[in-house]
Amino acid sequence: MEEMMETVVPQEDFDRNEQRYLRELELDGHASVEAKFGYAYCLVRCAHKQDIAKGIELLEDLAEHHPEGRRDYLYYLALGEARMKNYSVALNYCKGFLEIEDNPQVRSLQEYIQKRYDKDLKKGMAVAGGAVLVLGGILGLGMALAKNKNRRDK
Repeated sequence: MEEMMETVVPQEDFDRNEQRYLRELELDGHASVEAKFGYAYCLVRCAHKQDIAKGIELLEDLAEHHPEGRRDYLYYLALGEARMKNYSVALNYCKGFLEIEDNPQVRSLQEYIQKRYDKDLKKGMAVAGGAVLVLGGILGLGMALAKNKNRRDK
């Protein structure tokens, strides 16, 4: 699962899907479900957060207006949100998928996202704890200096 989360879409696949999507938009004013999904699939697998966010937006639109492909959209929404580090949202998409059908690949993604979420939460707590210690040290030093100054002034 780590490999899937870290793999970036090949540029030639991205270019092909983007061109198809844009061509259909230009010709008809809207893109087919297939073109939109292909482009969104590539976007959520890009390296840049702006691209991933655009892919998520397209997938959300597809999930809302085309329920026949909802399970695929939910899977890639979970993947995209996890790549954006929106773990709670990603877990909700996994849950939504698993309500439609039980799937070992989605369960694996869900477990992976939960581990990443827990790991990032621990990192955040460690950083916050470190900041509290630093702040406490600064306050303690300030109080000691103030006490020392009061002794000298007497």
